[in-house]
Amino acid sequence: MPARLRIAEPEQVAEAFASGDLRLLTKHFMAVLEARVPGHSVEVRVPPYAAVQVVPGVRHTRGTPPAVVEMDAATWVALATGELTWHEAEQAGRVRASGERADLSPYLPLHRSVG
Repeated sequence: MPARLRIAEPEQVAEAFASGDLRLLTKHFMAVLEARVPGHSVEVRVPPYAAVQVVPGVRHTRGTPPAVVEMDAATWVALATGELTWHEAEQAGRVRASGERADLSPYLPLHRSVG
């Protein structure tokens, strides 16, 4: 079983922004999303760093959940910080989202958790 994601300390997040550490930033913001929007109806994937299940609703027990959202790490960090909006990311083809509840715009940005 993979280790649970953890919200990073503010100093770690600041260092990650300064050094461009997409791995730490991705995992941090995925942990923030998981804490703020608990549930199991949408799987958010940011390969190769992390995947979480969020958003209340139907819980799946096997295979692919009813909704899947996938993007690269740079896109995820930009969405989480408000540098990029959900609509902009979709229009640019930077987000692949399918299924009911796959729109994460009500939950973004997460920038208030940076520090």
